[in-house]
Amino acid sequence: MNDQEKLKELFLLDKNICFLNFGSFGACPKPIFEEYLRWAYELEKEPVQFLVNNAPKLIETARIALSEYVNCHHDDLVIVTNPSYAINMVVKSLALKAGDEILATNLEYGACDRVWEYYTQKVGAKYVRQQITLPFYSKADFVENFFEGLTDKTKFVYLSHITSATALILPIKEICAIARSKGLITIIDGAHAPGHIPLDLIDLQADIYTGACHKWMMTAKGSSFLYVRKDLQHLFDPLVISWGYKSTTPSHSQFIDYHQLQGTRDFSAFLTIPKAIEFMQENKWTQVAKNCREITHANASRFCELFDTKPLAPINDEFMGQMFSTKIKCSQPDVLQQHLFQKYNIEVLISKNESDLFVRYSINAFNSQADLDKLFVALSEIKEKGVLLS
Repeated sequence: MNDQEKLKELFLLDKNICFLNFGSFGACPKPIFEEYLRWAYELEKEPVQFLVNNAPKLIETARIALSEYVNCHHDDLVIVTNPSYAINMVVKSLALKAGDEILATNLEYGACDRVWEYYTQKVGAKYVRQQITLPFYSKADFVENFFEGLTDKTKFVYLSHITSATALILPIKEICAIARSKGLITIIDGAHAPGHIPLDLIDLQADIYTGACHKWMMTAKGSSFLYVRKDLQHLFDPLVISWGYKSTTPSHSQFIDYHQLQGTRDFSAFLTIPKAIEFMQENKWTQVAKNCREITHANASRFCELFDTKPLAPINDEFMGQMFSTKIKCSQPDVLQQHLFQKYNIEVLISKNESDLFVRYSINAFNSQADLDKLFVALSEIKEKGVLLS
């Protein structure tokens, strides 16, 4: 059994399914899932002791491990269920005013677009979805295109570290530096970044950053984080007012108290973060990720050729990680995704960004060249029939 087969055995995924959609929800390896069950059992064995006395210390341990992994101070991040929760909390607290503008792109994740649209419409602010010309060919191309949307009313910059539908790594460090020079606050949706690409929050210099641990870090579902620069932390209210507000036993950090002490919750998923980091270290995940990128990149051109499209950006580590998207023409995208699953046993994402449709494959340790060959054959057959694909 080779290394790839050994790693495949560590995942709970159905062996009959060709799983090429890791990017949507991740997948939890057995050792990490067993850790999740262990903590869930500890909770049920003595709920009072666990929730009242043990949980705050255990969550702190998880925060410390996570902060070392993403390189920031552990008091500058809180663990939350998912990035959408984090973005809701941030946007609700921004005190937006009529006429304020938020500069984003037209490539953002739909759920978070909705958050911005909801709160900007309430006060008369404007969520500017700057149209990004695809393909782009360099970081400079993207940065210039993005800041064409800047006006004297822009107060915040918001964009994804890795886009969802189009699977592009964006030049966040460069964007943050320019935004900071202009006095703008940067808010980054890094849902796909932790465990996928190297992430150094101190080096990145984003003011606010949220990332998922349950995607590429492979923790149990419902485990993510929100980082806020220390001098901005006082601006953000919790979504749920609970024991952390006017705490009878306040900690040294109002930020931690407000956002981490939320009453009765199952913290088990949060507590798998140290195990996930240990799992990646033990299994040499830097090399695993490199192998996955190589497979992802090596197959990109033939999928573009199949659909007579061009890559959305240069096929290299600067712009593409373990996911690749190519544009398709499809009359019924939902039907196509189900058809691939039901007839071919392939789980892959068919996604929409504005009027464009994309097929996005994700590669992780359990995938091989054979998986992408299977997808290519399936899409070729469907395209040849001319019913769902053209």
